[in-house]
Amino acid sequence: MVKGDGSDSSVSWQSIRDTMMTRIRAQDYAPGELIPNEVDLAAEFGCARATVNRALRDLATSGFLDRRRKAGTRVREAPRRKATLSIPLTRAEVESSGARYDYRLLERAIETPPPLVRETLKLSGTERLLHVKSLHLADDVPHMFEDRWIVLETVPAIETVDLAKTSPNVWLVRHLPYTHGTMEFLAETAGARSRHLICADDDPVLTMLRVTWLDASPITFARQSFSPSHRMRLEL
Repeated sequence: MVKGDGSDSSVSWQSIRDTMMTRIRAQDYAPGELIPNEVDLAAEFGCARATVNRALRDLATSGFLDRRRKAGTRVREAPRRKATLSIPLTRAEVESSGARYDYRLLERAIETPPPLVRETLKLSGTERLLHVKSLHLADDVPHMFEDRWIVLETVPAIETVDLAKTSPNVWLVRHLPYTHGTMEFLAETAGARSRHLICADDDPVLTMLRVTWLDASPITFARQSFSPSHRMRLEL
């Protein structure tokens, strides 16, 4: 459909994005080169300038274009790709490998968090936190030991949940959407966790520190330590 300004409303921003991406890959626009401005592209594609703007914003967000006010839009010399990670369900991870999943609640208590947890979650020190330690298994072999702190002020409903039957990982993913968070990966020695992971104290283990928030309210701080044989695979 042609609008009064001569633009074609049937031209989608996705089709423009795909065409521009094809040109970038073919180096019709070389790395570091300025691409045509929005007015010229809108004329070329026969669409509104806003449609072109939406397509270019998506390419910039994906890391292929560098957009600067008054300086134009250039093809990035080294595209910066953004990785988006979702919070995994440990059961699904284990079962997708073909193993049988099991879960054991080891400890559960209302406790005062250590300084690292308190500082990371920006707590005042008056909040009530649920401290849960659990073990996740694959074919009866330890897969991951989890040490988790949950802020009950943010998640009061979990205090009455039977965590011997449902892991905090499953319950939180299903019942409380988070708005943002962080994941940090590190290698460290097993230490006291070795008795749960069935390894030596000085064996290196992969640990993931995960923190989630609901707007400005902290939800949980989880330290997940995997067995020494664990391998993590990410797709780019």
